Amino acid sequence: MTTTAPRNDQLWSRCDGCASLLYRKRLRRNLDVCPECGSHARLDAPERVAQLTDPDSFTPLPDRAAQVDPIGFVDALPYPHRLGAARAGTGLDEAVLCGAARIGGHPVALAVMDFRFLGGSLGCAVGELITRTAEQALADEVPLVLVTASGGARMQEGTLSLMQMATVSQAIAGLREAGLLTVSVITDPTYGGVAASFATNTDVLLAESGARMGFAGPRVIRQVTGATLPEGFQTAEFLLRHGQVDMVVPRHALRGRLTALLAAARAGRAGRRAPVPRLEPAPRPGTDPASVPSTGPERDAWETVRTARHPGRPTTLDYLETAFDGFVELHGDRLGADCPAVVGGLARLDGRPVMVIGHQKGHTTAELVTRNFGMASPAGHRKALRLMRLAARLGLPVVTLVDTPGADPGVGAEQQGQAAAIAENILALSVLPTPVVAVVTGEGGSGGALALAVADRVLMLEHAVYSVISPEGCAAILWPDSSAAPQAARALRLTAADLCRLGVVDEVVPEPRPAAHDDPARAADLLGRAVAANLSTLLDVPPAALVRRRRQRFRRYGAARISAVAG
Repeated sequence: MTTTAPRNDQLWSRCDGCASLLYRKRLRRNLDVCPECGSHARLDAPERVAQLTDPDSFTPLPDRAAQVDPIGFVDALPYPHRLGAARAGTGLDEAVLCGAARIGGHPVALAVMDFRFLGGSLGCAVGELITRTAEQALADEVPLVLVTASGGARMQEGTLSLMQMATVSQAIAGLREAGLLTVSVITDPTYGGVAASFATNTDVLLAESGARMGFAGPRVIRQVTGATLPEGFQTAEFLLRHGQVDMVVPRHALRGRLTALLAAARAGRAGRRAPVPRLEPAPRPGTDPASVPSTGPERDAWETVRTARHPGRPTTLDYLETAFDGFVELHGDRLGADCPAVVGGLARLDGRPVMVIGHQKGHTTAELVTRNFGMASPAGHRKALRLMRLAARLGLPVVTLVDTPGADPGVGAEQQGQAAAIAENILALSVLPTPVVAVVTGEGGSGGALALAVADRVLMLEHAVYSVISPEGCAAILWPDSSAAPQAARALRLTAADLCRLGVVDEVVPEPRPAAHDDPARAADLLGRAVAANLSTLLDVPPAALVRRRRQRFRRYGAARISAVAG
């Protein structure tokens, strides 16, 4: 293994962020994070490997980087001279350090870029080493973790360096097809061809606090456009707000977050390898009135609507804190936004990793406004879609928690393709090769609800509602005015008991008396138990059978079948 150059032995160091004079040993103990302002100094590749991996677990890739000069580039110095100087100055063969390691006990293939080596630029040798690391991950059936720090493609190798963007991306595509987790840890800086290829086409993107990432650098943008850049432009926090990364993680927490992701991926893969029995087609639930559980006397439909909308009713994040464990939230649609009305990420239910996705309202007026009252934008639906597909690749069950008046009806949502975003989610859920359990926890409003509710099992809390339209909207269209909303609520048959009898819902989950908001902890316990019980019946079903049964489930809503049930 190559080693870094000897460290500077001076006793004090000045922080680039706040200019504080820091005792070097104290700074080193704090992982080179300023204890005064939190500024993260750059780490070289060997330091990063030591920080992230289990002690003595890193074994470097046996392949050495070949020195190449494909186009005979010369500026002030011949390119081979620059390579020699970079090797002498860093102690590395190239701008990436690759090998096998363990993180939190989980085996991984690891590639860590080093900005000291010609700005961490992506050349033919760097591309080859990362590609071989990905190929080794595929051969060993382990996740791939990339730590990026780069100014972009290496100019001195011309268009051949550009081709490395495609070469590495194809290797990552192979890991996706095999259902192996890929993770990028974005560190400062990550730009150009690296940002526009393998740094951002992995399954999960973790950005270290303070890291910057973009395609064009700020100086280039100013020169070309003359624009004044917004404060914090291209920083990790800016990227999170604009849906480009899953989370921003301080350096001391990176190893723990990676361990949690790797544990979930490992459990999902182990579950897929388990032998599964041949099963007969499942009976169609919900078509017999006797299948409706006894949950006490039924409330009036309008009273149920008002209960479902109660501001104290537990939200998705409330359930994730109580019914589930170890929630790791993943953000963003990767296209420019992170809709706050939809939350999702990895969690555990009865010790089993699952992907949980749900609408998020809030309890106070400020929270409700911030979350758009749980009404998802197209970005929210695209975020949900990305997480569903990630769950399928990793072999994880999906749990959705539905609580929305409907999808965002605004002009912006229409301009961004709201209808197509909902349609794409419905289509994706129809063919998702992993178990899906949906729970309507509050309001299930129209297509915005269905976008998360095409599932193998659909549950409803006792005082939830699920409808094609709000009672007020129905009344405004079919009655003289919205004051007829209570009458419309009764006519729409939108309660859990009604929908269980119609076969739309498989099970009614009881709530503590008088309703979930009066005892949120008990409500969470009941929800968790119901979801776990329904998941357990699906985990051993082969993926092809899951998809077939799901299609059969929704096929039964054809006119002939509905007439037979109603009769």
